[in-house]
Amino acid sequence: MSGWAWLLLAGGAEVAFSQSIRPTDGFTRPLPTVVCFVLAALAIYPLTRAMKTIPVGTAYTVFTAIGALGAVGLGIALSGDPANAPRLAGIALVVVGVIVLQRVG
Repeated sequence: MSGWAWLLLAGGAEVAFSQSIRPTDGFTRPLPTVVCFVLAALAIYPLTRAMKTIPVGTAYTVFTAIGALGAVGLGIALSGDPANAPRLAGIALVVVGVIVLQRVG
C-alpha cells in the first residue's frame, strides 16, 4: 500500500477517534474510554506506515487536517454546528494547504 493510502486510512481513523472523545465524559466512562484509546492507536499505526515514504511534517499536517476537516464536517452534519462563512473559509484554507503540501511533498 502506498504512503498516501496509509495516510488516508490514518486520517479516517483520526476522524473516528475525534468523535469518540466526547462519549468518554472526561474518561470517566470505561467502555467509551477503551474505544477512544483503541481508535487512537488505530489512527497512529497507519500514520507511522505513511511516514516511511512521506516526509514527517507533510504526513502529520495532512493527518491532522483530515481529522480536523472530518470533525468539523461531522459537527456540521450531525451536531448542528454552525456552517457560517468564516468557518467555511477556514476549512477552505486547510484544504488548500493540504493540496500544496501534497504537491510539493
